[in-house]
Amino acid sequence: MFNGKNILITGGTGSFGKEYARVLLRDYVPNKLIIYSRDEQKHYEMSQSFDAPCMRFFVGDVRDEDRLKLAMHDVDFVIHAAAMKHVPIAEYNPMECIKTNINGAQNVINAAFACNVEKVIALSTDKACSPINLYGATKLASDKLFTAANNIAGTRRTRFSVARYGNVVGSKGSVVPFFAKLIAGGAKELPITDERMTRFWITLEQGVRFVLKNFERMKGGEIFIPKIPSMRIIDLAKAMAPELGHKIIGIRPGEKLHEAMIASDDAMHTFEFSDHYVIAPSTKHRLEDFSQNAIGEKGELVKSEFAYSSDKNTLWLDEAGIKQMIKNTPKV
Repeated sequence: MFNGKNILITGGTGSFGKEYARVLLRDYVPNKLIIYSRDEQKHYEMSQSFDAPCMRFFVGDVRDEDRLKLAMHDVDFVIHAAAMKHVPIAEYNPMECIKTNINGAQNVINAAFACNVEKVIALSTDKACSPINLYGATKLASDKLFTAANNIAGTRRTRFSVARYGNVVGSKGSVVPFFAKLIAGGAKELPITDERMTRFWITLEQGVRFVLKNFERMKGGEIFIPKIPSMRIIDLAKAMAPELGHKIIGIRPGEKLHEAMIASDDAMHTFEFSDHYVIAPSTKHRLEDFSQNAIGEKGELVKSEFAYSSDKNTLWLDEAGIKQMIKNTPKV
């Protein structure tokens, strides 16, 4: 599907963008792979590791619609990964988060329409489900913008969908490198927000594979959610440093005890497939049957009041499973 195609990744110099580029270059032969990001230093660093002739490093901000239109010229597929995502920083700088995560999302949509892009998938987060912090609220708004964009596509070929998943093992700013830095620095104990805290858990490559597959599955308007395991933060600390003690520091502002990816209010629009869920758009102008996707996979409508949360998950990682997942995760 990606051979001979032009692909653009917003936020492409981040953890996800680099892994996406690695997998695309390893498994496919794209015509162009455009890395779009506002950080020139990250562009330089990434260009030292990725030197495929098809790659283009395009400095630009998703807040700049005109620059996006230039970058999307002749592009077939867009992966929208650019976002402000640090919860405390977003709480302190709310308008900056809104400009990037909401205004930036609309700019990507406008540019995709203007450039006749075929398919766009935007990355979301479990924090967009019943959000209690600004980051989650902006990503929920972004999800709504992308799913609703299909309603105004008209005769244009452009279609938009969303991929939502949980914490990514080893991504920059996440808990694994944070704990690793403390351990390497000789810490005597690891800070734990709450012993009951749980999170969904996915590797970078799993996330990339999920997004790649959804380009084949999508009709437009879906929110795709993978079936992934949960883990307890306390088990992560024990797996990484069994000899260290723990200090309970309390939940930070804007943080949940448990995360969810599907709220019970979405059950009436949610279909369960073998390895993922799909939240169908609640408002649509095209008559689509979302119980079957574009490649013929079939799903069933979930039961009323169904919810998908990290504390009530049926898949769990124990300490051994956590260790194995961290071991198999490349450094980014």
